Amino acid sequence: MLFNMISDVFSGQPFDMASALSQILATLFIIFCILPLHEFAHGWVAYKLGDRTAKYSGRLTLNPLASLDPVGSLFLLLFGFGWAKPVPIDSRYFKNPKRDMAITALAGPLSNLLASLVGAILYQGLWIALKTNVPEFIQSFFIAYITINVALAVFNMIPLPPLDGSKILGAFLSNKALYNYYRYQNIIIMVAFVVLFSGMLRVPLAVLQSACLNVVLWLAELPFKLFGLL
Repeated sequence: MLFNMISDVFSGQPFDMASALSQILATLFIIFCILPLHEFAHGWVAYKLGDRTAKYSGRLTLNPLASLDPVGSLFLLLFGFGWAKPVPIDSRYFKNPKRDMAITALAGPLSNLLASLVGAILYQGLWIALKTNVPEFIQSFFIAYITINVALAVFNMIPLPPLDGSKILGAFLSNKALYNYYRYQNIIIMVAFVVLFSGMLRVPLAVLQSACLNVVLWLAELPFKLFGLL
């Protein structure tokens, strides 16, 4: 995000202040509104499945201050991926711990995809209402908002702890394998950061993000096509 903008400046690429500002505003909106929604989704699904830990700890809320993680927010601003303060989940309260933990984990990325879809529908409606004359600043804001949410959903589905994908993967592992998986999670986390910053996952993540983005945009256009507006 900001890191890429700074790199473009030093590499001689043209810098668009309005576009950069709109992307920063979109990121801040995600930090204060969508990341809390992501964590709320985890807590709400866990609550419905029998775990009231999030509710009793005051985390079943959309209050951004409850979910704000300074480091995760900074990473999202600088690099385009980040995180919020995790909602406490206790799988001992689930009837089927591995399955229900996977469902609870999946709720987070799905909330990002839903937020992205809502943004895409709003943008599509605005585009139709203004007869394609949407100001560039607004375009940049919505594009950043939609793509960052998709990127967060895909990023969180990586099957490495502490990401949501690791808990989803856990539903398919034996108890012994799951124990060893989390026993060495600190080492796995360090390796994951090295892999992420090395760029090794850039291509597969870009492919998955593009596929998810295409689905979101197709779904956003669908209601307008059904009513003959497109």
